[in-house]
Amino acid sequence: MKTKLILSLCLFGLFCSDAKSQEKYGKTINLGIGVGGYSGYYRYVGHNTTVVDFNYEFDVAKNFTLAPFVSYYTYSNQYYYGSNANGYKYYSYRETVVPLGIKGTYYFDEILKASSPWDFYLGASLGFALVNSHWDADYTGDKHVYQSADPMYLNFHLGAEYHFNPKIGAFLDLSNGVSTFGLAFHHLK
Repeated sequence: MKTKLILSLCLFGLFCSDAKSQEKYGKTINLGIGVGGYSGYYRYVGHNTTVVDFNYEFDVAKNFTLAPFVSYYTYSNQYYYGSNANGYKYYSYRETVVPLGIKGTYYFDEILKASSPWDFYLGASLGFALVNSHWDADYTGDKHVYQSADPMYLNFHLGAEYHFNPKIGAFLDLSNGVSTFGLAFHHLK
């Protein structure tokens, strides 16, 4: 018990002593728009679709943040279905998907000795997706054409941000799920 307490206090002291010298990445709202469809969670869509992403980043440790996120996308498609008795035809459906989760990000500015307007990072996001499907009224087949998509997913990120000023920046986040481009609003209370 004493060993765990001492170890915890040492780790806490390590993070606290570095906190004064670290750049603050948290208290940031990131709004992005991107394209998903052929990789990561979105591969089951089978074509590109526009995705909107929102997250709020907060500092956890030196150069490390967590950001709860919510994304949104919707798309429509057609599915050829029928039987010899009823005939075959194309049926339309629309899916709306809301991925939710948390993204962990580590900033490499200190290691890379990046100049002040730039931030460079690696991250991972873990989440699940809420899916709502609407089909043509007369469709009687399998309404789960997205079966290959697992509602839980893990995506990896590589990104950079350029700060126009201390409050606003633009970022590019490349991911195996959805790559986004957007604006970051810093030091929000």
